Amino acid sequence: MITLTIDNKKIQVEEGKTILDAAKQLGHEIPTLCYHDDLCVAGNCRVCVVEEKGKETLLASCATPVIEGMDILTHSPKVRMARKNIVELLLSEHAEECTKCYKNGNCELQTLAGNYTVGDYMFLDLVPFNDYRIDDSSPSIQFDPSKCIRCQRCVRTCDQIQAVNVLTVAGKGRDMHITPFMELPLNDVACTNCGQCVNRCPTGALTERIYYDEIWEAMGDESKHVVVNTAPSVRVALGEMLGYPVGTRVTGKMVTALREMGFDSVLDTDFSADLTIMEEGSELLQRLKKALKNNEDVALPMITSCSPGWVKYIEHKYPDHLEHLSTCKSPQQMFGALTKTYYAEKKNIDPKDIVSVAIMPCAAKKFEANRPEMKDSGYQDIDAGLTTRELGHMIRQAGLNFTDLEDSKYDSIMGESTGAGVIFGATGGVMEAALRTAYFIVTGRKVPFDNLEITPVRGTDGIKAATIKIDNCLPEWNFLEGVELKVAVAHGLRNAKIIMNEIAAGKSPYHFIEIMACPGGCIGGGGQPIPTNEEIRRKRMEAIYEEDRNMAVRESHENKEIKQIYDEYLDKPLGEKSHKLLHTKYVKRSKY
Repeated sequence: MITLTIDNKKIQVEEGKTILDAAKQLGHEIPTLCYHDDLCVAGNCRVCVVEEKGKETLLASCATPVIEGMDILTHSPKVRMARKNIVELLLSEHAEECTKCYKNGNCELQTLAGNYTVGDYMFLDLVPFNDYRIDDSSPSIQFDPSKCIRCQRCVRTCDQIQAVNVLTVAGKGRDMHITPFMELPLNDVACTNCGQCVNRCPTGALTERIYYDEIWEAMGDESKHVVVNTAPSVRVALGEMLGYPVGTRVTGKMVTALREMGFDSVLDTDFSADLTIMEEGSELLQRLKKALKNNEDVALPMITSCSPGWVKYIEHKYPDHLEHLSTCKSPQQMFGALTKTYYAEKKNIDPKDIVSVAIMPCAAKKFEANRPEMKDSGYQDIDAGLTTRELGHMIRQAGLNFTDLEDSKYDSIMGESTGAGVIFGATGGVMEAALRTAYFIVTGRKVPFDNLEITPVRGTDGIKAATIKIDNCLPEWNFLEGVELKVAVAHGLRNAKIIMNEIAAGKSPYHFIEIMACPGGCIGGGGQPIPTNEEIRRKRMEAIYEEDRNMAVRESHENKEIKQIYDEYLDKPLGEKSHKLLHTKYVKRSKY
């Protein structure tokens, strides 16, 4: 332990901790910009400087380890003036149209400017002298360099968390700037559209593409029937934008808000998550049958395909291994395809008059909605994918007092769901839901874990693995008797890279793998409320599992509406109609 003094208070901290860590332990707040809990230390913005008594040079608190006997001042006149000058220097190169900015009110630089700057700035406004051009080439992410403070959080995120490395630092001195690979537009590089850079950008330089104005317009058009479906992780994060603590479940209020905003039908993506399990679980069993019973050459392990950021990653980085992906569309796209077919028939509505909207935790869902492969219904499956953040803004625009809203339930026809559908929102949830159903199909019994909770695939470890022994099979599945089914779960694309390198080397021991592009899975998605860190992701994850425990039905194959749609429309999993509407193929893309 190291003993030091901070603001005239003695404190002991572990050796190796920084001055910033020690100040947090004491409850003293030091401002930061380039620092983020999820990322390595950079120490390049210097907003977090502090004074060590007797020393001339100020110290970057995020990058300076504590030393025995240090005497630190965190808010001395010298420190405050330095921070003020640093913030004003950043503002001198920053477009100051705050009232027009999407991040207005949730911008770290704006907050610091309010805290540290008063009156006229002492530095020249350099914005008019720079040829700033907004990059809106991507359907998912927009980059406005006029708002970039070059903190490099986005670069470190793309490298350290996602191992994609499409963002970099170019130029030196006054010409130093952040750019995609080779100065290309975002849509022309191997960006996965995951949006993790957006989640960590402290300003409005990186944001998701905003589409809610088009949805307001559609809801105002009486000739259009606007349907919305909401992803499982949205219900445990939306409240953070609307007056609730992190991890609060606001499912019922969210449904009421959507209805009052003017959506004609409010439905649940968890329904199509259950449908995904029926199709994906059946596909896994089909592959196992071909491999273990018929001795056919089949791609194992099979890997989930419901994370569009992950799908685009494998298309770019491992295009020769696409056969390992499940052919299932994501729940969002399954929902869209059925909205324009099954739902349209049930409601007697012309599909061309239906506007299908998805509320997602994900920026990559915007790209997925626009993929040319996603039109098997004869129409674009999903007309617009909105983030949790966009929904929060829309609720505010509608003038709704969210905390006062009554709870209500989803509409019928693709509105019923199970706990298995809910847990899709957390890393390991797709795997757990699939195992609950696949094990039942093979044995006629519930999966042998306490209260259906397959704990080995839960948690925030980057890669989790489990083995489930299959015994006492039903006659049709005797070839699986005694098989030890090996499964793995990975979240964050850096961990996906580890999994894929094993597969590419022919050394993967697994039969089935779940991969999610974002840390924590969808609860940490690129469209979720900002800020995000490990503690926030854990609280959202706990809320997801609590929602599951409170569901009357917790296995996808027990969903009554799922049984109904197969009886009335799809016939059976992997059948002709379900294969046409609910399955797809993937595209080999260049690595750079």
